[in-house]
Formats: sequence, C-alpha cells, structure tokens
Amino acid sequence: MRILFIVPYFPTRIRTRPFNLIRALAAEGHSLTVLTVAGDATELEEAVALRSRAMRVIAVPLGRIRPLVNIAQAMATGEPLQAAYCWHPGLAKTLQTLLGDETFDVIHVEHLRGARYGLLAKKVVDGIGATTPIVWDSVDCISHLFRQASRQSSARFNRMVTRFELPRTEQYESRLVSGFDRVLTTSPVDRDALSDLAVGRGRIPSPIHVLPNGVDLVAFQPDPSVTREPATLILSGKMSYHANVTMAVSLVRDVMPLVWSVRSDVRLTIVGQDPAPAVLALGADPRITVTGAVPDIQPHLARATLAVAPIVYSAGIQNKILEAMACGTAVITTSAALGGLMASPGIDLLVEDSDQAFASAVISLLESDHKREAIARAGRAYVVTNHSWSKVGKDLSALYQEVQQEGARAFCLPAFDKKMVSLGEV
Repeated sequence: MRILFIVPYFPTRIRTRPFNLIRALAAEGHSLTVLTVAGDATELEEAVALRSRAMRVIAVPLGRIRPLVNIAQAMATGEPLQAAYCWHPGLAKTLQTLLGDETFDVIHVEHLRGARYGLLAKKVVDGIGATTPIVWDSVDCISHLFRQASRQSSARFNRMVTRFELPRTEQYESRLVSGFDRVLTTSPVDRDALSDLAVGRGRIPSPIHVLPNGVDLVAFQPDPSVTREPATLILSGKMSYHANVTMAVSLVRDVMPLVWSVRSDVRLTIVGQDPAPAVLALGADPRITVTGAVPDIQPHLARATLAVAPIVYSAGIQNKILEAMACGTAVITTSAALGGLMASPGIDLLVEDSDQAFASAVISLLESDHKREAIARAGRAYVVTNHSWSKVGKDLSALYQEVQQEGARAFCLPAFDKKMVSLGEV
C-alpha cells in the first residue's frame, strides 16, 4: 500500500510510537511518505537518515517562533493550544500539493497536534472526489488526561493551563472523533473517553480501535552480563512531562520515607530527559540520582533492582513500564497504569495504590530474590507475547486494508445507497 503518514513532531526513538509504527509498516512492505516538522537542525539531519527505498521523508523546520504565533492565534480563536502548536503553513501547502499530484491508499494522521493537517487532508480529498480513507491516531484522549491533571498535577501552573485547555479540548476532540474514517487509541480507557465525548455532544463517533504501543525487543532485553545493583530503584520517563513530574515528586515525598524507615540503604535513580526544576531538586538528597538525558536507557533498566512507576494520573499506555518489563526488571506500579495493559497484577507486575502498600511492595521484592525474579520473568514474557512492534505493525496493516476495502465498496454502491451510507456516518 502507498501510505501518507503525517506526524506533527519528528519521529525519533524518544517519540516511540510514530518512529516504530513507521519502521514496522516499512518492514511489512508498504511504501511510505512521511510528512513531518523538524524542531531543529539535528532532526532535519535525522530525516535524511530515516529515508530508505520504501520511505520518503518530507520535513519542514518548525522553528521557535512559529509555535508561539500558533498559540497566540489559538488563544483568540478558541482552538486548543495543543491542536495549533505544530501547525506550519509550508507543511500544509506541501500536503495539498501531494494530494493533488499523487494517489495514496490511506492517510495516517498522528495525535491531536496533527489533527488539523488531517482535517485539511479530508477537505482536499473530498474536494477532488477521491475516496482515500483517513485514519486519525489520537494516541491518547487528551481531554481525559487534562481532566486528571487539572486536579492532581503537582505544579500549580500545569493545573491552571489544563483547566484553561480542558473545555476547548473536549469540544475539539468530540468533533474529531466523528470526522475520520477510523480513530485509533492506545488503550480501552482512551477509546471509551473519546466515544463518550462524541456521544455526550450528540455526535456519532467513527469506529475507534485500540492499537497498543509496542516495545523494541532487541533494544530492550535482559542483559546477563550486567550485575544488578543492590537495593536500587529506577523511575524513568520524560521528566519535563507534567504527569511524570507529579509521579516523581509524590514518590519521593510520600513513598520513599516509608521505604527508608525500613531499608535505609535503598537508592533511587530518576532517568529521563529535560528534568523539570521540581525533579532536579530531588537530587539534593544523596540517596537520589537525577541523570537527565542518557544515550540509552536500557543499561539503567538492566542494572536496577526494581522499576517503580507510582503513576498518579495517566492516559494511554505506559512505555516506561513496558520497557522495564522487556528488560526483565520487576515493576511496581499503580492501577492508573493498567488502562492500556492486559498484564496480570501479582504475576506480571505488582500493583498498589496507597503509599504504605506501595512501600511495602518495594520492601517485599527487595527482600525476596525468588519473588522478584518470578515477576521479572513473567513481565518479560507478557511483553514478548503482546507488545512487539512487529505484531502492532501487522495489526495496523490489517486495519488499513479493512478501511480501504470499505471505502471501495461504498464508492461502488448506487447513488441512493451511497446517500444512505453518508447519512448514517454523519
């Protein structure tokens, strides 16, 4: 199939979903045109490296001024800031030219930040009378995330911003979920939240499919040559992201004192790029190391005794948990992380919600090699079975074929029947 894949931020290993979906689709034999924006010169160079015989990459530099202009315009129009942030007129013009000059079997649009490009693509496709289906990968329900952050974020500024954005985002997402041929999410929780948004405003949602994230099982695997450091916990993730900041702060403030009261030797390593000031401040405690960005997180996961993820609020699927499990590192998390996972609590990982129960679980696994290793093995097996990118790519390919065939059948219907189909999908 010829796929036009629109990403509102450059796909890198950090932005794991688009990066690995693109690679998995290319491995399936599809021909891809990736349309994206690059944040800086380094990403423009990476665009060259990403190109291959089966992949054309068209990247437009976003720059620093354009997002600020977009935010100012969105403030005046009522559009969500997230939806406007990555808009670039040059990329929009390139998209219009591509759709006028070439034929694609399917158009894939990533995230709320890319939805505006998806709406433009739909306008162009409809205008030329084409039947090219458009799949919007919402990834997460951003309204669902903002609703939680507006109440639970540890940073007052984040609470204020998400409260401001929430009604705008709810209105916008409720329209989007009815505006494309298919909608994807990473978890059933986000699927249901998007559906509820549309139905609550009298709209009929498009078919919404759950397409979970995968894990690079080569990059993330146990390393028998590495000896795990004793009594060492790891917490990972992008540490500028407000949900991760809240998680790190609450872990150190509420859970670690309970752990240290029993095991004073326990150390915590916080790994992830761009740590916020609140996270950097945690490193003042000599028992805590804040690494910032690292070239490769796998060695840190392989050396840790346990991975902890006391998630306070979330949307989608937690890559940090899947990566730790893939490395054969036992994981302790909260029920907020389970919306996108089919893992079995108590077998594949431990799940505790209260501070005391979470701390007790940490101490229990630190003091039982047998239990810790059993959970680590089960966790690795779960990820291998359910979250390989190869499997995710095959599932996405099948969905593309399904929606393309539906479009072809609708195009071949008599005029009266096509009208009925149209009425039924509005």
